[in-house]
Amino acid sequence: MRRRQAIWYSVLGGSFLFLAGILLAQKAPDRDLIVNGKPAGKVVRMDGHSYVDVETLAQATNGSVTLEPDRIVLTIPAAETNGAPGEANPPAAPPPDGLTRNFASQAIGELAEMREWRGAIGTILTYNVPVVGTWPQDYRDRVKADLDQLSVTAMTADDQAAMQLLHNEFSNLSQWASNVVSTRDSLNATDTVRPDAMQSDPVLAKISQCSRFLSSMLVSGTFADNPSCH
Repeated sequence: MRRRQAIWYSVLGGSFLFLAGILLAQKAPDRDLIVNGKPAGKVVRMDGHSYVDVETLAQATNGSVTLEPDRIVLTIPAAETNGAPGEANPPAAPPPDGLTRNFASQAIGELAEMREWRGAIGTILTYNVPVVGTWPQDYRDRVKADLDQLSVTAMTADDQAAMQLLHNEFSNLSQWASNVVSTRDSLNATDTVRPDAMQSDPVLAKISQCSRFLSSMLVSGTFADNPSCH
């Protein structure tokens, strides 16, 4: 009799433990929800799913909840890319000042190419030689290509400002060279260009002055401006 009662109590106790396990499996302990480092209420776990109060979540994320007849609309502001949520992004840091050594070195080489181009065109005026072939345009194309490559090395605000002066020098030199070639092509074989054309050319004088200024400025490593380069 006692043996039969012991078996009965064992079966009954096991049933209670089984039912308790089912209840615990259906509802796990609530856990805290943290959003961006701020408490956002409790998370309730039931039937394998997590539930959280939408109003508490909206408050934690500076959002809003709108109750409509057939739906609940939760609106959360877009996160800031920089800084704390809700704060404006700080302004981008300006580029550092000063001419970089790499840019200055390559810019000096670019000026040397421009002087070579200028000298080649000057021979037309000095020696009254005819223009044969495409060499004037070839000079221009090569200098322009190297100038475009130089612009990639301009890293600072001063580099970019110096780059603009170099573009101005190229533009003035290109226009002057084009005018010289056009003038020589329009002459007859018996016509000549004045021997003092280079010495009396104000455009060429401005180009030469800008070239000397740019060379000195680039060697110094400090940006400066000059009216001859405009």
